[in-house]
Amino acid sequence: MTGSDESSTFDVENSRRQFPALARSVAGKQAIFLDGPAGSQTPQCVIDAMVDYLAHTNANHGGVFATSRESDHILHEARRAAADFVGTRDPDEIVFGANMTSLTFALSRALAHTWQPGDEVLVTQLDHDGNVAPWMLAANDAGATIREVRVRPEDCTLDLDDLKEKLSPRTKLAAITCASNLAGTITPLREIARLVQKHGALLYLDATHLAPHRLLDVARWDCDFLVCSAYKFFGPHVGLLWGKRELLGMLPAYKVRPAGNGLPDRWMTGTQNHEGIAGLRAAIDYLAEIGWRVAIGAGERRAAIVAAMEAIAAHEQSLSRHLLAGLAAMESIRVHGVCQPNRLDERVPTVAFTHKWLKPRAIAERLAEQGIFAWHGHNYALRLSESLGLEPDGAVRIGLLHYNTTAEIDRTLEVLANLQ
Repeated sequence: MTGSDESSTFDVENSRRQFPALARSVAGKQAIFLDGPAGSQTPQCVIDAMVDYLAHTNANHGGVFATSRESDHILHEARRAAADFVGTRDPDEIVFGANMTSLTFALSRALAHTWQPGDEVLVTQLDHDGNVAPWMLAANDAGATIREVRVRPEDCTLDLDDLKEKLSPRTKLAAITCASNLAGTITPLREIARLVQKHGALLYLDATHLAPHRLLDVARWDCDFLVCSAYKFFGPHVGLLWGKRELLGMLPAYKVRPAGNGLPDRWMTGTQNHEGIAGLRAAIDYLAEIGWRVAIGAGERRAAIVAAMEAIAAHEQSLSRHLLAGLAAMESIRVHGVCQPNRLDERVPTVAFTHKWLKPRAIAERLAEQGIFAWHGHNYALRLSESLGLEPDGAVRIGLLHYNTTAEIDRTLEVLANLQ
């Protein structure tokens, strides 16, 4: 396989030129960023938006003077962009915060006030601990019971039969990832939503790992809450929470007394990261620009985002096919997750693997020596790593994004093939 396998509708070189970090060199070689699952790189437009905010409109919320009004307008426009990004028509359903984990802790504390002993909360072995620990602690506070849904170790998919068995009239909430940040597995969200709703429970989705790879669509999935972090989809360190209006308006919010009780103010605790929110909007607009390039006449921003994510998914599937084929040819390497070429729709291009005799850290160090950045360990997907028998060392994680190329994969595979 060569660079000709890349999507014909997605211009990877155009995107790469917009990311200053990709020009970095290590030991005389161009760096290869395969560390995206822990945080993507940012395009220049995001950097510029944050600098511009700090230079020209840096003010607190609610003032009658120019910079405060301009700042409030920027935040409002960011909520509109975020609404387009997740697929809602109501910008007031968007809440910003520090990151996915902090927002989940805040909401779990509020939801715990609606639970009582005998109630049950479902978490999964597939999730990042940011969508597990907050619910465990909240359930403990309320005297509720945590039940854990298993994964199928042979391909790291969620065991839907186990989910069906553990759902009951006692289930109050199911917290489920949209995609595994370790193995790359995509969960069947519409089917999960139907199962959860059948029992009258709420569905809380962690879309952090899916967001840079596939379209988010809260209306189609019919979930109750969705959360993600912008630094995983080319933005700064800001968290984004969407919730159904009636739920956000009904739940008890932990807030200071002067804060407004309407949406979204009741959930926006303290002064927000305004420059980060400006950068978040720029990241979403960056994706929309891809859509307008690949689908002339895509129309409004949501339509452009849809077009962009379709083009990105096609490009990334080509990368996944190339990487998985190369790893499959190495007898010493075992990939954990969906590997079959005809099942690429079930995964994002995040690949976890182990070596017959080398530990993950040693492999990551060898890659780093060649200017190839990849993570090792459990990557906060602790229960998945435990269920696969990978602890305490975890796995090597290669995380591809739309700015990666087949040439970068070839260089990575060459290093891995020469490991001794």
